[in-house]
Amino acid sequence: MRDRERREGQSPRDAIVQASLLRFRPIMMTTLAALFGALPLALESGTGSELRFPLGVTIIGGLLLSQLLTLYTTPVIYLALERLRLRLTRDTPRPAPQAAE
Repeated sequence: MRDRERREGQSPRDAIVQASLLRFRPIMMTTLAALFGALPLALESGTGSELRFPLGVTIIGGLLLSQLLTLYTTPVIYLALERLRLRLTRDTPRPAPQAAE
């Protein structure tokens, strides 16, 4: 995000949107692979499943919560901190970089 802001002169909001579009698929693929790996622990009903069930549920719940934090709250916190930084430094938005001749 910071690279796009600096190099391409994008606003923080535009940089977040571009980074989210770029990272959404890999994040989802990784989470779904781990989630499908934990499903047998949560769905099994054989011998010893009473010990593995809480582990499976915990893994699945943790993955879903981390998805929520990664995809939704991180960009919101980033924007809030950027606004705070601008307010504290009384900085104007950065101008677009000039093309080299």
